[in-house]
Amino acid sequence: MDFLDLKTAPQVSGTIVLPGSKSISNRALLLAALSHGQTTLTNLLDSDDTRVMRDALALLGVGFSQAGHAITIAGCGGQFPKPWGAIFVGNAGTAARSLVATLALAGGDFTVDGVARMRERPIGDLVDALRSIGAQITYAGQEGFPPLSIGRSAIDLSKPIPVRGDVSSQFLTGLLLALPMVTRAQNLTATVEVIGALISKPYIEITLAMMRSFGVNVVREDWQKFTIPAAQYISPRAYAVEGDASSASYFLAAGAIAGDVTVKGVGEGALQGDVAFVAPLRAMGATITYGADWMRAQKATQLKGIDFDANAIPDAAMTLVPLAMFAQGETIIRNIASWRVKETDRIKAMAAEARKFGATVVEGEDFIRVIPAAQIVTPSAGIDTYDDHRIAMCFSLMSLGVKGVATRINEPKCVNKTFPEYFARLADLQQC
Repeated sequence: MDFLDLKTAPQVSGTIVLPGSKSISNRALLLAALSHGQTTLTNLLDSDDTRVMRDALALLGVGFSQAGHAITIAGCGGQFPKPWGAIFVGNAGTAARSLVATLALAGGDFTVDGVARMRERPIGDLVDALRSIGAQITYAGQEGFPPLSIGRSAIDLSKPIPVRGDVSSQFLTGLLLALPMVTRAQNLTATVEVIGALISKPYIEITLAMMRSFGVNVVREDWQKFTIPAAQYISPRAYAVEGDASSASYFLAAGAIAGDVTVKGVGEGALQGDVAFVAPLRAMGATITYGADWMRAQKATQLKGIDFDANAIPDAAMTLVPLAMFAQGETIIRNIASWRVKETDRIKAMAAEARKFGATVVEGEDFIRVIPAAQIVTPSAGIDTYDDHRIAMCFSLMSLGVKGVATRINEPKCVNKTFPEYFARLADLQQC
């Protein structure tokens, strides 16, 4: 189906059990593969992005078995059984950056490529960091972007590894996850030094916490220096993946706009920084409550615009754009330059689609300002999704509440990237 028509739903209520976190699922798959011993993963997300990681690891000879909803991975102890192959990463940024770092240190011969958009997403900062320690990586196309050819390398850990932190935290995550392959083999520590400011720090917290769960304790000095020990990943035997906090943002926003919604699977004390989305939601007027593994949002009497620095939660912050169009006053979302290098140029795309509902939108290099229309209008054409799951999920919210309008989502299958059942779960809330 090329489009999906969403009817207006004045009220929503109910409980959503979240799928597994994409960020945690892909890290868990890679860590389990690199570990000594077998690991059984539960609540692992099944989506396009996680299939990219699973397919790549399978191509490298990693063994998988499945029993019900649990997947058991036979760890290779840091040495892939098949250290060669052509790896396709689609448009999965999390998988691509971690795999490139891992393959560069794996002692094999590989190529890495993806869809057309992946060839536009920068990877030069990661390649430069890997080359600084001897990794053999060449660009098969445009300098600084995939596709890449990776060869066997002699890795030198005698000097700190510099990596920029202001474009994507995934570059640092990739290095951190991969380096124990070499530190253990050489019985040496490695040091990574971040050049400039580090964005999306909560995602690095996820990486460090998960590495600890698999037996490797990285020493962090502020957010500028990371020391990786000479330690082997050891399977924890079982690892449960948290519910996806980024996906939770859409349902919590639905509750704030049109009713009362609870999400289960993530809550207070979660690994994922995107649980902090409840702060701007509360600032806009929603009633927020939460427990150890649940969060609840109840309709605001009147949503109000806010000025919010979204550097720590760039993915979840996209959900503030549709919320802003139901609010009183303008909303400014700042410090989001990373939106430009995601699945699409998200600042440009979100501005273009928000204008279809009558909003006045100003876009800057690293901010977006939304001034809601006096009356939300029904778009004369469908909402374009740019093959970006988050754009589709964000603008589905425009069909909710007493001010909501009928909304056509073009190419709705883009949500398969992280949440194939999204529209069905949204419809469940509308039926309550």
